[in-house]
Amino acid sequence: MSKFQFVVFDWDGTLMDSIGRIVSSMQRTAEHVGLAVPSEQATKDIIGLSLEPAIERLFGVLDSQKKQTFLERYKDEYVTLNTVASPMFDDAVNSLEALRSSNVQLGVATGKARRGLDRVWQETNMAQFFPYSRCANESKGKPNPDMLIELMHEAGYSPDNTVMVGDSIHDMKMASAAGVFPIGVTMGAHRADQLKAAGAEYIASSLTELSNFILKERL
Repeated sequence: MSKFQFVVFDWDGTLMDSIGRIVSSMQRTAEHVGLAVPSEQATKDIIGLSLEPAIERLFGVLDSQKKQTFLERYKDEYVTLNTVASPMFDDAVNSLEALRSSNVQLGVATGKARRGLDRVWQETNMAQFFPYSRCANESKGKPNPDMLIELMHEAGYSPDNTVMVGDSIHDMKMASAAGVFPIGVTMGAHRADQLKAAGAEYIASSLTELSNFILKERL
């Protein structure tokens, strides 16, 4: 049996071109609450983590009031205030359609909270592709493997026939820890060399390349 039966995707930077919006929102929030504004690369390095650990990694431990202010402002920035576009990648729908029509089961494992994932699904009509999903507020955050383990258990697949696709080193480390095949994509947070160093066994530069590779391996 092919090991490419169940393909789990990260969301931001993998299916949605949202890295610029995340970086801008994080920087503007830091400025608003009086913290040192992190560099673009430092901010990219925390993408994929759930929000609170990401904030702590960038800014250290904040007191409870400042942390709450930061969380509320960041959510306002990302959802309503920030005007940086965050569309789906151009080939996302066609690539997902190609996989689904070849009986590949699809899932999502994301650092977003459920509310955030549901919001973008409603905006993009993408929920139709993903019967299985796990969010950061429903499990332990990346790179802990629990999200993948829970998804495999729910969907009825094993590590031998599961693939994790993501744009960050946190995705690759989670995949390796769960024993699934890690595939990196280079449209988001981290470069190919960083993804390979974190465990990626294949690197794709687009979702079209990714879906073609998976379908070829299934033959």
